[in-house]
Amino acid sequence: MSGGAAGDDRVAERVRRARLAQAAFADAGQESVDEAVTALAWSLYRPEHARELAELAVAETGLGTVADKIVKKQRKTFGTLRDLSRVRSVGVIEDDPARGLVKFAKPVGVVAAVTPATNPGATPVNKAMMALKGRNAIIIVPSPSAVRTSGRAVELMRAELARIGRPPDLVQLLPAPIDRAVTGALMAVADLVVVTGSQANVRQAYRSGTPAIGVGAGNVPVIVDESADLDAAAAKIAASKCFDNATSCSSENALVIVDAVYDRTLAALERAGGALVSAEEGARIRAGLWPDGRLDRTLIARDAAVLARRLGLGRAEARFFLVEETGIGPDHPLSGEKLSLVLTVYRARDFDHAAALVREILVWQGRGHSCGIHTADPAHARTLAERTDVVRVLVNQAHTFGNGGGFDNGLNFTLSMGCGTWAGNSISENLSWRHFVNITHLVTPIPEDRPDEAALFGDYRKRWGV
Repeated sequence: MSGGAAGDDRVAERVRRARLAQAAFADAGQESVDEAVTALAWSLYRPEHARELAELAVAETGLGTVADKIVKKQRKTFGTLRDLSRVRSVGVIEDDPARGLVKFAKPVGVVAAVTPATNPGATPVNKAMMALKGRNAIIIVPSPSAVRTSGRAVELMRAELARIGRPPDLVQLLPAPIDRAVTGALMAVADLVVVTGSQANVRQAYRSGTPAIGVGAGNVPVIVDESADLDAAAAKIAASKCFDNATSCSSENALVIVDAVYDRTLAALERAGGALVSAEEGARIRAGLWPDGRLDRTLIARDAAVLARRLGLGRAEARFFLVEETGIGPDHPLSGEKLSLVLTVYRARDFDHAAALVREILVWQGRGHSCGIHTADPAHARTLAERTDVVRVLVNQAHTFGNGGGFDNGLNFTLSMGCGTWAGNSISENLSWRHFVNITHLVTPIPEDRPDEAALFGDYRKRWGV
């Protein structure tokens, strides 16, 4: 029996253990907290563990590639540890004498963390690191299709916590079978819910009555304008699109290329391993990826050779496939997220038209998430950011490697990207440790800061005669 009393009993026992562990950890000093976070990071970063979990993830889910998952696990863990090691999360985290404010970080308590099949090893560890940075306990809710991988990741984290003398129950797994009833029961009694995965899970979290953080759906469109370094752009796009067979929500899904460089950009993309398909092949891709109006789970995140064979493309040497499109919306599935090595291409008259197409694509799917541009014109990048309802606009970057934090940009490392109210999310930034703490404000008197009435209303009254 997966729901009802049996499900509630499973939840109650894990929450009980989590509360005991969290109470024992709540008074830990910064050095002890940072050691626990480092222990979690090492449990995944350790080369043999990164490989083990990568191999298990591909075998269990069929998604992505082992080599890329190893890179993802180590890179994300290393970057997140870098970010977390540089900040205080215990006691006073900010002291502003001029404003008379001192801020103290306090634990949230027990976190329920829903994780996806696309990153069943990396996401649990990433969230656990952030949760423990705030002196919380965390219960991982794995994807039903990735229970073994997420379970092994939790085992490794627990073993490393035991090694350093910290309660292993700071990190737990909600055991199989996983269904909406047992997930909802945990959401209802946790202190915070953090969801990375399907929009159905995000909506369930927001309905749970518990404070919740969810992420939005991806569908990244990227502009290539007339000033771009085309070969550099193509190399970045290819590397990003092909990484882990496009399992990332940050993977490019559409390119919007201005007419002046359209043909040269396609040529650069083909030099980078892309294959421009014919109209007939494009129709086969559409029919094959969406046989009943929904993405075929047996084709997403597969090698290009698998797609070529299954869809009759005859392009065994290709790294990814380029499909030209003009339409956007429900009758044009290629305008949405594909989770596969298929990249939709649009021709735009100029930059303004390209920016308009990006907005139209995102209104259809992916609003709030992100977009990008390859350009040498800073004004184009600023205009795109000003006009587009997204949280992140990446400039001259490989989207998959930069959107969730990079060593060459200022975004913090994460595997969970908030998309703002545009996507029905409560945060409009990358998930970070700050979302796993409460803040107490100590407020002391300062010299009075009260302007006179004329300073605030003078210009208005003079202009409008009131």
